[in-house]
Order: sequence, then structure tokens, then C-alpha cells
Amino acid sequence: MNKENIQEFLSDALEWLKVVWNFELYNSGDSVIAFNQVFIAIVLIIVGLIVSKRISSSIGKRLRQQGKLNENTTHALQRIISLFFIIVVTLIALPIAGIPITIFTVLGGAVAIGVGFGAQNLFNNLISGLIIMAERPIRIGDIVDLGDEQQGKVADIGNRCTRIRRGDGVDVLVPNSHFLEQQVVNWTLNDASLRGSLVVGVAYGSPTQKVKELLLQAAEEHPKVLDTPGSFVLFEEFGDNSLNFNLFYWSHVAQPMDLERITSDLRFRVDELFAEAGIVIAFPQRDLHLDTLKPLEVKMVGTEG
Repeated sequence: MNKENIQEFLSDALEWLKVVWNFELYNSGDSVIAFNQVFIAIVLIIVGLIVSKRISSSIGKRLRQQGKLNENTTHALQRIISLFFIIVVTLIALPIAGIPITIFTVLGGAVAIGVGFGAQNLFNNLISGLIIMAERPIRIGDIVDLGDEQQGKVADIGNRCTRIRRGDGVDVLVPNSHFLEQQVVNWTLNDASLRGSLVVGVAYGSPTQKVKELLLQAAEEHPKVLDTPGSFVLFEEFGDNSLNFNLFYWSHVAQPMDLERITSDLRFRVDELFAEAGIVIAFPQRDLHLDTLKPLEVKMVGTEG
């Protein structure tokens, strides 16, 4: 390919780019939208969104450092500021690109139909996110139970979905609409105090009052067990193999596994206290009765036999 052919190719490519750049995407009366306008608007909006995200994150970080507002209020303000910047950036970018905002009054009906069929779930979750921020049925830091053994801590409430961090470290992304349409158990909605329990069975003949005292002692010694409400013990039943007791206690929780850890500590301590007091933790026992018409014949067989 000689020099003239290269110049001709570049000239044709440039003409083609000019045609694409000035290609009219929409033309109705005095309203004309070309490809270059849409391209410039998209670039301006992307740049504006990046800048607005950094600004809202910086404002949220500063509010957290000041400590005057709690984490949930700060998060809600950060999202409102972010949405405000998105609207402002869009309204500024379109006129700069030469796209009249009035054009959307013409396209509004078509866009509404498209949104109704193609993006209804997206907008449902966006609106649900706003309702969650206003009503606050869940907050960042709450421990929730979604059913199907899906329990975890609310780590983030986004525009479309909420991130739940389970006790095993797995993040579960739940659509915002789920929290408004489905049953969700919020363990810490009004209070971070939860009640835990420890079930133990002791052998028949054990001193029941002493068992109660030792169980309460184990709860009182644990630093994370609350004094108010106080712990208490219930003598639940005379079981098949044991006398069954249930120790109930209260504690502040920050993670889904906190109650399990406290209960495990209490089991270790109860085992020590019972061993010192000579109280036997019961184990399954079975009495075997043989229904025979005559006494059983028992033979002693030596090693040689």
C-alpha cells in the first residue's frame, strides 16, 4: 500500500467518523439529537457520577469522624447527597451536550412503558431502599434472620440490594424489596440485648438447689452476661435419664455468633463447677430386662477354653 492509498484510506475513515459523529438519533420538529450529543452527555454524566461519589463519601467519612450522628443516619444522609448530585449532574450534563431537557416530555410516555416492562424490579428495589431509609425496619449493624438458616449482620444498605454478612463470613445480597414484602426477623431492632439459654441434665439424686446455684454462679462470673435483666434457672422436667435444667441469660450482641460463644464459655465453666461439687452430668442409660421362663445359665470360660 503506497502513500496515496494510505492517505485515501485515512480520508475515507475520517469522513466515516464524521458521519457517525453527526448521525441523528432522534428528529422531531425542532428537537434533534445526534450521536455526538449523546456521547458527550454520557461522558459528562460518568465523570460527574465519579466526582459526586467521591464527594458524598468524603462527607460521610467526615460525619463519622465527628461522631455526632450514628452510622445509620450518616449512611442515609450520604445516600441522599449522592442521589442529589446524580440529579444535578444529569440536569447540567444534558444542556451542555445540547440535549434539551424538554425532549423528555415527548419521550416520557415511551420511556414509562419501557420502564414498566423492563425495569420494574429495579425501580421496585430502588423505591424499597428509600422506604427502608425512611422507616428503618433494618439498620446497619442489625442482626437479621431471613429464614432458611440465613442469619447475619446488616453490613450495607445499597440502592438496589442490602448486603448481609453471615457468621461464616459469606456475604448475602438481598433485594431491598424482600425486607418489605417478606417476613424478616430483626433480632436487634429496638435493643441489642438478646436472651441465650443453656440446657443441662444432671443425674437423678443430684442436689437440685446446688445445681441452680452453680448455674447462676457461672452466669454471674461471665463478663458479657448482663446483670439486668438478671439470669434465672428453670427446673424443666424429670427426663428419662436426667433432671433437666435451663439457664437463661441476657447479653449485648454485635455479631451473630456472640451468643453461641458465650454459651460455649458457660458450658466449660459449668462442667468445672459440677466436677468440683461432685455433680454428675447425666448421660443416656438403658435398663435391659430379659423375659425368660427359667433362670439364665451363666458359664465362666477361661482363656484356654
